[in-house]
Amino acid sequence: MRRGLLAAAVLFLVLPTVTFAMAYLIVEVPKPGDIRTNQVSTILASDGSELAKIVPPEGNRIDVNIDQIPVHVRNAVMAAEDRNFYSNPGFSFTGFARAVKNNLAGENLQGGSTITQQYVKNALVGSERAGVGGLIRKAKELVISTKMSGEWSKDQVLQSYLNIIYFGRGSYGVAAASKAYFNKPVEQLTVAEGALLAALIQRPSGLDPAVNLEGAKNRWNWVLDGMVEIGALTPSERAAQVFPETLPPELAQTQNLTTGPNGLIERQVKQELLDLFDISEKTLNTEGLQITTTIDPKAQQAAEEAAAEYLEGQDPDMRTAIVSIDPRTGGVKAYYGGDDANGFDFAQAGLPTGSAFKVFALIAALQQGMGLGYQVDSSPLEVNGIKISNVEGNSCGTCNIAEALKRSLNTSYYRLMLKLKNGPEDVAEAAHQAGIAESFPGVEHTLSEDGQGGPPNNGIVLGQYQTRVIDMASAYATLAASGVYHKPHFVQKVVNSEGDVLFDASQQDTEGEQRIEKKVADNVTAAMQPIAAYSNGHALAGGRPSAAKTGTNQLGDTGDNRDAWMVGFTPSLSTAVWVGTVDGTKPLETKWGSPVYGSGLPSDIWKATMDGALKGTDVETFPKPEEIGGYAGVPRAPVAPRTTEPSEPSPTTPPSETVIQPTLEIAPGITIPWGPPTTVPAGPPAPA
Repeated sequence: MRRGLLAAAVLFLVLPTVTFAMAYLIVEVPKPGDIRTNQVSTILASDGSELAKIVPPEGNRIDVNIDQIPVHVRNAVMAAEDRNFYSNPGFSFTGFARAVKNNLAGENLQGGSTITQQYVKNALVGSERAGVGGLIRKAKELVISTKMSGEWSKDQVLQSYLNIIYFGRGSYGVAAASKAYFNKPVEQLTVAEGALLAALIQRPSGLDPAVNLEGAKNRWNWVLDGMVEIGALTPSERAAQVFPETLPPELAQTQNLTTGPNGLIERQVKQELLDLFDISEKTLNTEGLQITTTIDPKAQQAAEEAAAEYLEGQDPDMRTAIVSIDPRTGGVKAYYGGDDANGFDFAQAGLPTGSAFKVFALIAALQQGMGLGYQVDSSPLEVNGIKISNVEGNSCGTCNIAEALKRSLNTSYYRLMLKLKNGPEDVAEAAHQAGIAESFPGVEHTLSEDGQGGPPNNGIVLGQYQTRVIDMASAYATLAASGVYHKPHFVQKVVNSEGDVLFDASQQDTEGEQRIEKKVADNVTAAMQPIAAYSNGHALAGGRPSAAKTGTNQLGDTGDNRDAWMVGFTPSLSTAVWVGTVDGTKPLETKWGSPVYGSGLPSDIWKATMDGALKGTDVETFPKPEEIGGYAGVPRAPVAPRTTEPSEPSPTTPPSETVIQPTLEIAPGITIPWGPPTTVPAGPPAPA
């Protein structure tokens, strides 16, 4: 019996010592600053205002220096967790011995932990576990704490601890906790507020005043009494403290969540950082990045207000997407893919563009030497059984391709495409040159009939293929920049919490790529300049010159509209607007039941966005185009010759029978044969 007790006593005394000595020889201690804590990265607009936060998976964190934390807050934490912090060696050997005893007895690993030990456990070792593994963890914690106490200053330990410890409400570190509970910077915390945060460390969720007010007050009082004990407060100062009010938890949570359209901007910024700038997710989560974007708050506000104004009272399923791009840099100035931060992003969706795609047929024609004065017939035509006509029977007779673009004549541009050397393939090539993506998520090959990179069919000229809103804004921006393409981007500058610049777009090559010959782009722009005013009076405020094109796409064979577009630019801003429905399966109609065309709601939103974004900026003009095919810019409209008498119609013999061919309209102005033809007797000739 005595021998057993003696053996147990020896084991109790020797085992911790041996374990400690072995671990001391093996374990290395990192230097201050080498341990990266996960912390929030902030996304800023171009003026430095906050757009969003990238919160790490385990919650919100903002690292601060020790001198940013008020002394009374530091004292409160020491009163709560380690009242001898500045005088103790950084570890409790008796606590470790008690943990060994508990482990041998099959009980939970427990033992008094200093602030240093708590920091080591949270940052380097992990939580305790029962059994041998837990004992090894506890030994490692003690060893690192011992060595750290000799290599780190007490202030370095306390700073690191206060930046990593959990306070509840998804907040890691005292600075994040200050925002979550009191919505103020840590520098502004009062004694009472600091004492409450210190009280929470023991049981962050269980002592939240919103959950357990009595328990929170008891622990808060205990902390304040401890502050008196360590000389941090006088009894009279202690007596004057009043329990502080905290934010409701739901408000604290929304502070850490990006809401509204900014959530979709955050999504694009994160993707750009991960894909393009070699900034990993670990860097995003650990370096407290400040990411300055190209988003212009004035342009963003204009886009959001335009969307809200013109969608108000409309069908709840109606949606819009708006993207504005700086033609000189490719920087995205405004981005609205919807108002749900976690919802579907319509600015990234593949959508048919309708007549807004005719611009690329015009580019191809000019590249092949046809000037804006090139004449094209606008009468209805039939190609391989497909009938092409113009909306509401519009026609210009035979007119130049600039006039046909202004009037958005399907027949003229279908004929123009057929005149191209490679027909629809030349239209696709011009679109890709301008900036229409060759692929995007969900579409491996754009502008391809088979979806595998094969050629498009003739319907490309009328916008039948899927294109994203951001790509239309980018492609038109290339025209605004006289044919110079700049890749669309959101990220302007990235700086970590230590002030190191990880990326700066201003230091990159900003010259862009001359994708389209300058004179071609400038002539296309000239042809587009009358369109905004022509489209139900959507000229920009103050007579500011613009170049634009509308587009409308039909809902299957219903005769109703599905998508409507307005895309246009000035020399300094290109904006694409799409209006449609949630899933594209219902007619696109206004609240009055009338169909939506590109010249309607999309043009309203476009004008409001452009006017708001450009308000107060210089009015710029477009460059004068050089000659192509004998024409520099839009030809002057010819004057029709005067006649004295109408010509006599030639006599005709009325047919004895009429053949009626049923047709199906598959897009505005495009019909195909549908079913067998029917022959019916002709009626008697009309009386003379």
